[in-house]
Amino acid sequence: MRPISAAAIAAIVIVLAGCRSRLEPPPAREVSIWHKVGSWSGRGNIQTETFTSDTGAFRVTWETRNETAPGAGRLYAVFRSGDSGREIMDAVKTQGAGRGVEYVSAERPRWYYLSVDSANVDWAITVDEEIPGQAPPPR
Repeated sequence: MRPISAAAIAAIVIVLAGCRSRLEPPPAREVSIWHKVGSWSGRGNIQTETFTSDTGAFRVTWETRNETAPGAGRLYAVFRSGDSGREIMDAVKTQGAGRGVEYVSAERPRWYYLSVDSANVDWAITVDEEIPGQAPPPR
């Protein structure tokens, strides 16, 4: 058997390198970026200051506590139009003490404010706006 020449080895390496499949990098992942719009807390009714939204999509984190009597507490928060005051969508509607996260979306971007109607509980609400983004592909 004859040894393989250096030229033959180089030719084989070049051919094999050309046959190697080229992997496409994975696409970027769609992610949600949450931008804090505001936080409010209190006992009783309030109307927040107006805030703008470019997406109309929100995450509402809420908590009620210190209920005066079992079943007596309620919290109802509504997104309203910052221009006309009309009701756009419910943010939170709950009875008693508790906590939760609600995801809501309106038909379009606009100016908003929250009207909060509560009784017999201390409450806290945080609103974050969802902004679509892309995460780079993993390496």
